[in-house]
Amino acid sequence: MGCILYLSYIIYSLKQKQFNAESLKQENQSLKNQLTKTQSEFSAREQTLDNLRLTFEKEQAFLSQRQFELKDKEKKLLSEFAELETKLAEETEARKKVTSQKKSSEVRLGSIAETLAPFLDQFDFDPENCVFLGKPIDYISFADDEITFIEVKSGNSQLNSRQRHIRDQVKAKLISWKEVRIK
Repeated sequence: MGCILYLSYIIYSLKQKQFNAESLKQENQSLKNQLTKTQSEFSAREQTLDNLRLTFEKEQAFLSQRQFELKDKEKKLLSEFAELETKLAEETEARKKVTSQKKSSEVRLGSIAETLAPFLDQFDFDPENCVFLGKPIDYISFADDEITFIEVKSGNSQLNSRQRHIRDQVKAKLISWKEVRIK
């Protein structure tokens, strides 16, 4: 009976070891499956990472090319801008010269018009009764019935501030007579 018990114990131990071995085989197989799955996931992630690296490198190359193109365009635009500034300065100087010449000719024409005004049809006063002052008022007419201050203007010219002030004084009748005797 001891032998039977001993054999039963050995059989039981063997079955237990066999069960443990099968359990370890299953666990080993499960771990192999997990390892394979993890390796495939890792490979997929490595592949994705490689794809991202390639995409990144392509984008970097594209950006470098684009940056080069933009720098080239910037140089061209700055060059064009410098040329335009130079042309603008030349044109401005030419216009200033023309404007100055125009104003000068307008002043000369105005002076000539002031001198010739008494002999023109638009001049409503008798030239023999007019005295030329030039500044700040062009003429004073001494007619029998009134004394008139006359300012001759040509084109679009306007009264200057001094002339407007004199006009306003005359209109406000702020005129006086003063006799100065020299001994």
